[in-house]
Amino acid sequence: MTSISSRSNPKIKQIRALLQQRKERRSTGLFVVEGIRHVGEAAQAGTHIEYLCYAPELLTSEFAAQLIAQQSERGIPCLSVTADVFADLAEKDNPPGILAVVQQPTTSLEQLSAARHPWLVALVAPQDPGNIGTILRTIDAAGASGLLLLDHSADPFHPSAVRASMGTLFWHPVVMAEFADFAAWAARQGYTLYGSSAHAPQDYRQVEGYASPRILLMGSERQGLTPEQTAICHELLSLPMKGHATSLNLAVATGVMLYAMLSAR
Repeated sequence: MTSISSRSNPKIKQIRALLQQRKERRSTGLFVVEGIRHVGEAAQAGTHIEYLCYAPELLTSEFAAQLIAQQSERGIPCLSVTADVFADLAEKDNPPGILAVVQQPTTSLEQLSAARHPWLVALVAPQDPGNIGTILRTIDAAGASGLLLLDHSADPFHPSAVRASMGTLFWHPVVMAEFADFAAWAARQGYTLYGSSAHAPQDYRQVEGYASPRILLMGSERQGLTPEQTAICHELLSLPMKGHATSLNLAVATGVMLYAMLSAR
């Protein structure tokens, strides 16, 4: 098989656009998954793969070779490219040698239910895609059910979010919704909402148990929860800050709260 050596090849140009532009991901409904583990998770989860792109010179993994062979047998186009072309696409040194262009999974609020998704995390307007991916990974580790991204959120299919999720993006629903729609839906479903706020009177360590179904609501990285958002919470909880910092990173704070809920359950 002849490897693609031109950076102006239409598929190479599409991959570059998907990596760099949210509007391209949004208009096509596609995104890029980089790395052996991540592509393997996408395949195992049954995510629709449009095509694979790999550099034979960079791949030494037997698992990667099997993965390419399996996808090829299923009729998935597998494009061989030169190491230089692949390195030009990769954002980091030591490129992994394999990526996949896959369809974005789409889930709406109405496709979720309290019975099937009893423990959710909702983030208000998160702006760091890396935080989104890290929180998805923590949701998976703690045994929660899915992630809701409210209002003007960063793209969960941004390369940084996909990498940080470590493949968990393919196993849990991610829903994007307006806050007002979320609030009405959560009330209809009977969720108990736990909000995290620096101004909350109750320390999260004082909670003995958490209701089910439940949603952990985390405010924006800049301003936290607004009065309108705190108004729909059944309980507001704070994380103690002993040093000079006034807040924690969103992914760290969410992780603390998720494991507090897990241990108290």
